[in-house]
Amino acid sequence: MSDNLADFMPFSKLMGVQVTEATKERVVGTLTVGPELCTSNNIMHGGAMMAFADTLGAIAASLNLPEGANGTTTIESKTNFLRAAPEGSTITAETTPVNVGRRLSVWQTKLFREDGKPAAIITQSQLVL
Repeated sequence: MSDNLADFMPFSKLMGVQVTEATKERVVGTLTVGPELCTSNNIMHGGAMMAFADTLGAIAASLNLPEGANGTTTIESKTNFLRAAPEGSTITAETTPVNVGRRLSVWQTKLFREDGKPAAIITQSQLVL
């Protein structure tokens, strides 16, 4: 069994998401921008950024599920793209709660380039199943 929480989601494992920290208050992960995650000009595809954030948000929401819940699902996601992330670089993401309720939680994920500058900010809502 894998110690990497992202490995439990096949698509996240395929992308290469690595979770480095996971608590109820904060989930951190890294992702190397390979050519399969890029669009033109060898920069990370916006959908890959969103998928990376969605993975960490889902993990964070799962860690906060109330007893008896069957899981969580994303019902809304909004992304602000701030800077390009070049192929070959490693992106770090940090997910923190905006609000955690009994039926709905809202998470903000910030993606950072290797130079520390933000690449994107994603806010997502997770419904408790």
